[in-house]
Amino acid sequence: MKESLKILLVSTEVNPYSKSGGLGDVAASLPKALRKKSIDIRVVLPLYKSIPQNLLENAREVCSFNVQLAWRHQTATIFAMDEYGDGVSIYFIKNDYYFTRDSHSYYGHNDDYERFSFFTKAAIEMLTHIDFQADILHFNDWHTGLGPTFLRDIYRQFTYYANMKSLFTIHNLNYQGIFGREVLGDMGLNDGYFTSGDLEFHGKVSTLKAGILHADAVSTVSQTYAQEIQTSAYGYGMEGILHKRGALEGKLYGITNGIDTTEYNPETDPRIYVNFNNREKKRENKRRLQADLGLPISDVPIISMVTRLAEQKGFDIISIIMDELISLDIQLVVLGTGEGRYENMLRHYGVWYPDKVSANLAFDATLAQRIYAGSDMFLMPSVYEPYGLGQLFAMRYGTIPIVRKTGGLSDTVKHFDAVSGTGNGFLFEHYVASGLMWAIREALNVYHTPDWDVIVENALSGDYSWNQAADAYIDMYQEVFSRE
Repeated sequence: MKESLKILLVSTEVNPYSKSGGLGDVAASLPKALRKKSIDIRVVLPLYKSIPQNLLENAREVCSFNVQLAWRHQTATIFAMDEYGDGVSIYFIKNDYYFTRDSHSYYGHNDDYERFSFFTKAAIEMLTHIDFQADILHFNDWHTGLGPTFLRDIYRQFTYYANMKSLFTIHNLNYQGIFGREVLGDMGLNDGYFTSGDLEFHGKVSTLKAGILHADAVSTVSQTYAQEIQTSAYGYGMEGILHKRGALEGKLYGITNGIDTTEYNPETDPRIYVNFNNREKKRENKRRLQADLGLPISDVPIISMVTRLAEQKGFDIISIIMDELISLDIQLVVLGTGEGRYENMLRHYGVWYPDKVSANLAFDATLAQRIYAGSDMFLMPSVYEPYGLGQLFAMRYGTIPIVRKTGGLSDTVKHFDAVSGTGNGFLFEHYVASGLMWAIREALNVYHTPDWDVIVENALSGDYSWNQAADAYIDMYQEVFSRE
């Protein structure tokens, strides 16, 4: 066992600088938790044009060097902040050609394969310039999937990198970094990688597959998801190589993540109406939320969603039950944007049933917190959910999740048992509308009974911190570093 591990976490998103989903939250909060346990972990991300300047006031330029991709040479300028978060050093890679784009979207550009290949190589080469000889390079999702390939096939021939290991974390297997065969050269690789045993994937190139195959170990963001992705139902064509890495090699880990319980704390959160640690003060948040959204102020249960409006989030079966749902004595509050068909559905019900449905088709971080704090129940009937944050935020604020038993939802939500008084939510198993409706009715049956105080207290008192997950990451890092 190594006494003091050194980790470089490589991510294209780190909250609050950049975030489009759960990756940004994990890349921000995991390093803080590890730093508290004396792990020297540092973080690197692209310096996007969209990062607010006030967040970069303390950044200082530390070095600049050229990165080679095939015949191209692009300059990487490194900026650093030494006291990010809880003493975690963070580095930004600046390149105006790749990361100063007018679009606020980090992804979806025609040259994403080249942009993120540059970023990944620059992150590796940066180590020699900042004198940080990491033990493990921790790459995340398809954007940095070529990192283990570059480390194995290019950099390990140099003494400085010879003993470094790579970990590749899958946050969502459905996003696979698929590009045409012709881009291999632009990513700095030759055509020899285009085989079924390497980067080739259904006639294309997959950077996600590169990370899975070439990393010293692979991890996912929940224990259940690690098992699910080894099956055809959840593997998206990668189940074979994931089964090999997991069941056969023992190099696939599943760690159920936590949240930053300091930022998401109902007793101190400045974004909610009233800080609280009991159900009575939580009710004041509910009344204020109803007033702001133009809903009747009453004790009917508020069922909420803060989510992308996408099929993955369960909106197909939600659309089937909508008429039945709003016939019940409830109020439905939804915040999010996404596919037009789901936005139109919610807009329709919001117009026709203004006393029952509040459709907020936008992104509003403050309103999101007020919904977590002011709702009674939180809906996540996902087709799949690698990890899920919404259910953890909801429980942290005493709002009871109604979820499908999959991925991280299965690992973090336990069905309420009135006899034993245990459990913090309601689960259904199969992705069918009748199952969802059953779980909602189960929750409503408990709502007007004394048991509701029990389940709310169970949720409020739960441990959603990174403490246990951080220990699991340290154990995994130690195992990865010790492997031959």
